[in-house]
Amino acid sequence: MKKVERILVKLAIIQLIFLLLAQFLLLYSPLTPYITRMIEYEGVNQSKSTEIIETFHQNN
Repeated sequence: MKKVERILVKLAIIQLIFLLLAQFLLLYSPLTPYITRMIEYEGVNQSKSTEIIETFHQNN
């Protein structure tokens, strides 16, 4: 049973290392725009100008 516990602890440590590496890569890397889709969801990668529609009219 001790052997199984040692293997599980090692797997947990390896998983933690990979988690920290992935978080560092996503937060501090210049590759972030290429490996995450969040920019596409936010719509900041498209530089199209949108048409402005006036919804309030001033009556004088």
